[in-house]
Amino acid sequence: MDKRVLRERMRRKKRQLLIRKLTTLGIGGIGAILLVVFIIRGVILPIVHSVGGKEPGNTVEVQAQTAEADPNAAIRQPLKGQGDVGKVSAMTPGWHEDENGRWYQNADGTYFAQGFQEIDGTTYSFDNNGYVQTGWVSKGVRDYFFNDDGSYNPNERRKMLALTFDDGPGEHTPELLDCLEENNARATFFMVGPNVQAHPETVKRMAELGCEIGSHTWDHYNLKTLSLDQVKKQFDDTDDALIAACGQPASVARAPFGEWNQDIIDTADKPFFMWTMDTLDWQLLDADADYNAVMNGDLTDGSIILMHDIHEPSVNAALRIIPDLVAQGYKLVTVSELAEAKGVKLQNASYFGFWDSTLASGEVAGYEGDPNDLSDSGSGGGDETDLSDGSSEGDGLDDGSGEDDYSDGSGDDEEYLDDGSDYTDE
Repeated sequence: MDKRVLRERMRRKKRQLLIRKLTTLGIGGIGAILLVVFIIRGVILPIVHSVGGKEPGNTVEVQAQTAEADPNAAIRQPLKGQGDVGKVSAMTPGWHEDENGRWYQNADGTYFAQGFQEIDGTTYSFDNNGYVQTGWVSKGVRDYFFNDDGSYNPNERRKMLALTFDDGPGEHTPELLDCLEENNARATFFMVGPNVQAHPETVKRMAELGCEIGSHTWDHYNLKTLSLDQVKKQFDDTDDALIAACGQPASVARAPFGEWNQDIIDTADKPFFMWTMDTLDWQLLDADADYNAVMNGDLTDGSIILMHDIHEPSVNAALRIIPDLVAQGYKLVTVSELAEAKGVKLQNASYFGFWDSTLASGEVAGYEGDPNDLSDSGSGGGDETDLSDGSSEGDGLDDGSGEDDYSDGSGDDEEYLDDGSDYTDE
């Protein structure tokens, strides 16, 4: 072999060995640097701070509440992977900022994430990666608003409504469910037993979409004309049909014709729901009129709206109402979600709506206080709550006797056969 070729091969081999050696040294050096940083932050600094009894710069360490005490509270997230590389360089506790946003460093090398945390008297929301969130933040059924600087704003409230549909399901209910799904909305369906048996797949889909399963009894009788044993059977039979259709009984109930008393509620053993807006869609039977009844009606935050999904015009109106309400900033939820969002623990009682005025006046059973008050000092709630919700004293409430006129849209002249074998909506 030519000596020049041999020498060239040897030079190439040496260069390759040198490159490998330099690469190995470089990787080792970077690893050593990272190890030193982690040791300083994870071991030395906590020991120094523990011995000194305070943090550099007199920064006060903020202690996160435990999830058991508050499910919305932030957790302490340790540095654990490549996603936290930007946080490794932060050597001191307190606020820091990088290209992804602001985050808070604790003395033990952790940072707040996945919840709310009060820092220096101000409440912030941290995402799963530990960065401060702004705008609307959802926690369960509740929405909280955080300003551009990340501070919680208790004065901003997400407007919420509960659409409810009685007497179904009907042949047009699937179209209504399509619309709810497309608009990330939910509704409550107060159903009668025979129609549950006739449309089990529709009932099953309601449950799958997160809509609330409600009972409107089996035969739609005036419950005050029945014995309590007969009342119980009306709800038990409907629950049996619901369980067969979707695997669960009704969680809430509505009395036909709005006729109820406390004995009836206790017998049914469910929260009863009335309404704040009766669209009278069963009388109008006109989609445009139904639409106007809702969109030009009292849409006060916390309202409950009554419609009927057994009527095609009502469903056609709802197909327009739902996206238009969402576009106006309303969140459409079930009656139980609305109660929870307003700080109400449902009981065996009757509920008409969840306006701020009725909540503050003590007229709503199970009200536990303003859930938007995130601070111990009570800022954003209590006496500062704005009660100008458009309601007047006593609106939507009665004395619990059920004697007031609450024609629920079924029509007093509708026929519900005494033997329970048939149900007609005309």
